Amino acid sequence: MKYHLAFSYFDDLEVINQKAQAGKCPAHLMLNVARLLDAKIHQPNDNFLLPVDYVYEKIIGSQHTWSLARKVSTAIDDNDVIFCTDESIGIPIAKYCGGKRKGLKIAVFVHNLNRLRGRFALKLFKVRQHIDLFMTANQKQARFLRDYLDLAENQVCQFPYQPTDISFFKPKHSLLKKSRPLIVSGGLEQRDYRTLAQATEALNVDVRVSAASPTQTVNLRTFPQAIPANMSYRYHDWKSLLQLYRDADIVVISLLQNNFQAGLSTLFEALACRKPVIVTRSEGIIQELIDEKAVLGVNPGDYQGLRQAINSLLADSKQSRAIAEKGHQLVLERYNSQIYTKALVEQLRNISSEQFLINV
Repeated sequence: MKYHLAFSYFDDLEVINQKAQAGKCPAHLMLNVARLLDAKIHQPNDNFLLPVDYVYEKIIGSQHTWSLARKVSTAIDDNDVIFCTDESIGIPIAKYCGGKRKGLKIAVFVHNLNRLRGRFALKLFKVRQHIDLFMTANQKQARFLRDYLDLAENQVCQFPYQPTDISFFKPKHSLLKKSRPLIVSGGLEQRDYRTLAQATEALNVDVRVSAASPTQTVNLRTFPQAIPANMSYRYHDWKSLLQLYRDADIVVISLLQNNFQAGLSTLFEALACRKPVIVTRSEGIIQELIDEKAVLGVNPGDYQGLRQAINSLLADSKQSRAIAEKGHQLVLERYNSQIYTKALVEQLRNISSEQFLINV
């Protein structure tokens, strides 16, 4: 029996490892998972593509994930275990590898399948017959998978999130000389910077957003047509992003309504840096953190509520420190890459014997 880790994207893991050891970026947690399991890592590259790959990518994944899945199907043996980092590689793996080898186990981490193309892919490729364990950080996704595919209780695992590297993201003093408070935000996926702009444009604060990528264009649904004078956004590398968190007085994660837990990377990175966080309410981990008073929650699109939350933290340093301390403690205790790695390795070791660990 061997373990396999299938990625939907390509990362130069050796370069990342060197940079992480030099303190220039977070560690790639899958390197530790691979080491502990002695697993083979599979990543998309310029694999041989077939016309069908271009057809399948219209449904889910990319032409390269479909090509990779075919390649993986030739590298597996009986009783092997394959972990897929997301559905865009997991469903192609299920299609090409499921049923190919006796005793083969496939586990997939699901982010967002509760949408039209996701539902179609689940049925078209008959993944219920081939995927042994669906893992997700989202309560809503877990319920959807159980109901839509009529899965047994032990086939869906609500798994801990987020794998934040707390050896990289950690508190330190600000280096910025500020004349007024700094509000920080980040990310592009399902972000609502229109509401953040409305909430802050009349406040005596600066707003800095790490949301521009060299490869992504700005979505007009994400940003306001006119950026307020006190708001700016640009791309930050890992080191400058880390310092941005450390310079922040408050980190705000303003989200559009969505079917999955968008914003968690930014949220836990900020908490790891011991910063008070305001986040748009969402079912699952975000609501749990709000209930535990580790973050402040506001309703989607409620710029007045967001402005009030910002003002309350700026006016009450004791409350701000208490929220930051609570969030930081939870990251140290529950939501970090060390805990994630340990739980994932245990889950994959148990799947081979069908002793699944549920709701880790």
